[in-house]
Amino acid sequence: MTDTSTVTRRKAAFRFVFACALMNAVSFGIMIPVLPNLIKHLVGGDTATASTWNVLFSVTWGVMQLFCGPILGMLSDRIGRRPVLLISLFGLAVDFLVMAFAPNLAWLFVGRVINGMTAASFSTANAYVADVTEPKDRAKAFGWMGSAFSFGFLVGPVFGGFLAGEFMHGYLGDFALRLPFLVAAGLTAINWLYGFFVLPESLPLERRVTRFNWARANPLGSLSFLRAHGELLGLATVGFLFQLAHTVLPSIFVLYAGYRYHWGSDMVGLTMMLTGVLGVIVQSLFVGPVVARIGERGALLLGTLGGMAGFTLYGLAPNGWAYVASAPVFALMSFLQPGLQGLMTRRVGPREQGQLQGANQSLQGIASVTGPLVFGLTFAWAVRQDAVLHAPGLPIFIAAGLMGCAFLLAVRVGHARAKAAPAAAQ
Repeated sequence: MTDTSTVTRRKAAFRFVFACALMNAVSFGIMIPVLPNLIKHLVGGDTATASTWNVLFSVTWGVMQLFCGPILGMLSDRIGRRPVLLISLFGLAVDFLVMAFAPNLAWLFVGRVINGMTAASFSTANAYVADVTEPKDRAKAFGWMGSAFSFGFLVGPVFGGFLAGEFMHGYLGDFALRLPFLVAAGLTAINWLYGFFVLPESLPLERRVTRFNWARANPLGSLSFLRAHGELLGLATVGFLFQLAHTVLPSIFVLYAGYRYHWGSDMVGLTMMLTGVLGVIVQSLFVGPVVARIGERGALLLGTLGGMAGFTLYGLAPNGWAYVASAPVFALMSFLQPGLQGLMTRRVGPREQGQLQGANQSLQGIASVTGPLVFGLTFAWAVRQDAVLHAPGLPIFIAAGLMGCAFLLAVRVGHARAKAAPAAAQ
């Protein structure tokens, strides 16, 4: 039976990592509306060239996630979560500084490479959560972590847009485009200091692996790890289908909303804010009670069904009001990740939580590379054929189909029975 002091320490540790995740997400969010414009500035204002470089940077970021996620995950199993988080946060602060003062695209590209390498800290944060929460409480805890990321990506773009906007441009000129990166670097540095002086280690020495296994610290090794743990590969595939489908809106939404609904940047921003607020509400207020009632498997099924229905309604929406009205249905997808993480973390022991999250991060990297290409090209084709097909929502329907496949797979592999986790490979 867990004593009161242990429960108190666990709650305190979770608050620490929650605060780290929140500040980290805000730092990322700040640069979302600014980076494309900085690229455009560096290429002399040519939109087509800037778009090409932006795609290249996005793919590079995903590739770095693909390869570095498993390495950081296994490294956290070997030396502990705290040092990996600190290394990642330090790297992010350096990256933001590089982007703030980059004189050309080459330096900006270096910054994005560093960012992709160190952004895998999200997987280590999830492993930390698994360390400090009981299995029955993990879905709720992962819901709170999801709300931290959602809130950061909700507030960050608004803040970043203001820092780089016309008001600040009137005082700083073109340097206003650099200011958000300096602020992001400062927030990340504060986050690093917070972690250095406050954040406790969550993985004791006796629960760490005895050596770093390079054979498993790569994408292929991650797949082998998932396949070796029973239905873990099936659950990870559900997560991959979700991540792949989830890239559709970041890939096409601005162009799609402008083409179909004639929305400007103000309406696009308000809609993104609405969906973000709904996600935060679901993740922070409803995940815990709902999981307590229907279980992690039920949350997973509800999330996949909500995603399928939400994407379908988005694709069918004939006007902007119908699109906005579909947002509450789409918000049900926020149940997916907490339920999925709760089920997956039950199936491995404490020495392998980092490796599990690293494998998930690797799959997310694959989705980050392939999703923008698949959905971007599909949208371009659909628009060119619109006079005949009248289907600009085709890429969104593809995302709905992916979520439907995720639901069917989740029915098969998402039962709550946790298999005995084998001892970590020594």
